[in-house]
Amino acid sequence: MNHLHVLQGVRRRGTPSVPALILMLAFAAATPALAQETALGTSVESLLDYAKARNPEYAAMRLEAEAVRERVYPAGALPDPMLRTELQNVTNFGAESGTSFNLLPSRVGSTKYTLIQPLPFWGKRDLKRDAAEAEADVALGKAGITWTEQAARIKATYAQYFAAARLVSLTKQVIDLIDRIEGITQARYAGGLVPQQDAIRVQVERTAMRSELIQMETESHHARSRLNGLLARPAQSTLAVPERLRPIPAVARLDYVVLEERLRGRNPSLFADDARIRAAEKNRDLTYRNRYPDFTLGISPIQTRNRVNMWELMFELNIPLQQESRRSQEREAEKMIEASHARKEATANQLLADLSENLAGINAARRVETLAQTSLLPQAELTFRAALAGYETGKVDFATLLDAQRQIRKAKQDVIKAQAEQQARLADIERLIGEDL
Repeated sequence: MNHLHVLQGVRRRGTPSVPALILMLAFAAATPALAQETALGTSVESLLDYAKARNPEYAAMRLEAEAVRERVYPAGALPDPMLRTELQNVTNFGAESGTSFNLLPSRVGSTKYTLIQPLPFWGKRDLKRDAAEAEADVALGKAGITWTEQAARIKATYAQYFAAARLVSLTKQVIDLIDRIEGITQARYAGGLVPQQDAIRVQVERTAMRSELIQMETESHHARSRLNGLLARPAQSTLAVPERLRPIPAVARLDYVVLEERLRGRNPSLFADDARIRAAEKNRDLTYRNRYPDFTLGISPIQTRNRVNMWELMFELNIPLQQESRRSQEREAEKMIEASHARKEATANQLLADLSENLAGINAARRVETLAQTSLLPQAELTFRAALAGYETGKVDFATLLDAQRQIRKAKQDVIKAQAEQQARLADIERLIGEDL
């Protein structure tokens, strides 16, 4: 119902007081925020949106990248000009009698004002600007690395949180099933059809399952705490019960050759390495350009008493005589380029190895899930039903019934764990290729 309609209905029944109106409006404004907090955790997408807007580590890297980007324009700008003022013959030597030391421009022999502008050799400013742009891309790549790694951790931890919640639910179902079995066992024991050992063993099994339930609830708590840490929230903050996992892409979309191409084009680590190579190349070119001199231009009006009656022009250049020093700088620049290429090659090799490993891992987990759902779980359920019917008629002993129940539990656990493993592998693949599949 619209909040405006509610207020209109209240007004018809009686005009509320001012404090009541304030409370109603505050509740109306807080309702969307409360709904958003409640929904946080139902899906991994909600967690990623929350983290991208609030994660301090990613925000710091993004701001640093923006700060480095601001260095581009100053790198290619001309140096600031300089103004020099020279007061000549401040003692007024040789001037008319009565004139002594003075610092006023109109009271000295002459005053020279020199405006000086340094001018780098042609092309140096462009190279400095290009190198600064490359460094800005390096910082942007680092921010991308931070986010992809953070997103991968959130996705993997959410998969653990989801698995823990499902295992808690499964363990509770198993405890309910054991309670049913205990009822059957107690009835048969009362009738003298089974030994007391069966009644004791079912109680031992239920105690063991309760202990496992405590462990699963602890795992769920740990996963929630880790998620809150990744979201920059207090560890004890509440999260909604996870409702669903992301769909796993089809096998055809997990082709190594296709993903390798996407990795080489989108991975932020390789992007940063490419930017480092460009920066090293521009610095190398700038080092070679330093073989040529820089210039300085100046213009000087000269004031005599109260008027300017002379002008001077000045041209200055530095002489690059220290050739051995420059050769060392040039060799250093060449080595830095080689090092950047080697670093990129090493990074690419490691990323591709990780990609191959994760593709094999996600394929294996998919096969385990399929096998458990289509074969192991149906067989275990049939075995359990047959064992339960046989136990009720005295044809099957209690140990066979417990083994059948454990097989069902293990098959369902295998499905949950295989799903979580696929999600973790998918998160790592997306971290490697730098985007979601």
